[in-house]
Amino acid sequence: MDAVDRPARLAVGVVGAGRVGSALGAALARAGHRVVAASGVSDSSRERAVERLRVTPTRPEDVVAKSDLILITVPDDVLPDLVSGLAGTGAELRGKLVAHTSGAYGLAVLNPATKAGALPLALHPVMTFTGKDDDLRRLTGISYGVTAPDLLRPVAEALVIEMEGEPVWIADADRPLYHAALAGAANHMVTLVAESSELLEKIGVEHPGRMLGPLLGAALENVLRLGIAGLTGPVVRGDAGTVRKHVDALILAAPEAADAYVALARLTADRALAAGLLKPEAAERLLDALGGNIWT
Repeated sequence: MDAVDRPARLAVGVVGAGRVGSALGAALARAGHRVVAASGVSDSSRERAVERLRVTPTRPEDVVAKSDLILITVPDDVLPDLVSGLAGTGAELRGKLVAHTSGAYGLAVLNPATKAGALPLALHPVMTFTGKDDDLRRLTGISYGVTAPDLLRPVAEALVIEMEGEPVWIADADRPLYHAALAGAANHMVTLVAESSELLEKIGVEHPGRMLGPLLGAALENVLRLGIAGLTGPVVRGDAGTVRKHVDALILAAPEAADAYVALARLTADRALAAGLLKPEAAERLLDALGGNIWT
């Protein structure tokens, strides 16, 4: 097989058949590739190898031996040592595609495998995975942050397209900032919504999700369509008195949330000011209400 020319009909192995690995392996199988091996540390990962990928769990080095394409889908903190360990076992990597799915790492983390002759790829699916049956359905149409050597770029993009995704090229040096942007949006949103739900429950709102759903859906639609121009609320209106009441209420009800509110209000005011949505005099009033300098 000349992997540089065409990635079709590969024998696929998954190292770390967890939520991500089992979903991507299943997507590649749906595209016509053959999942031939998978490994997993946890009981749930080994179960997914059997249920989703239809293979019996085995050792990572056995996965490498059987595969043309090795998907390494393990947590970020585990990835460097795992790659080094696989290369150190003397497993035959020459001419094989080795792809990790970390958003934070680029190609350097695969250097031990690359030195052993592997063909490195970074394919990060921009999606959250729950381990539920709808993970595979959610893959359709999502973006993937793709990083690869120039010669392998067509292969990387072809694999993403075969999984019904959209390849988006990310320069190797930009991977940390790329991942920070995604994590800041998705992960912190979950924290903020969970915090807001708990605050509403504290004051007797029985179904906070019903209250928040339409509001958050509209806010997300606005920002994706309009950017910062879609901002609404007391900060962009310059309602310093309202913002101060928010801070005071949070200090009493959830002090840990008050600090986050102040930090985000400052960032919101800073962006609104820069976009011309907030007048300087209104920004000064907000500065007093927030107790700090929004320009620092």
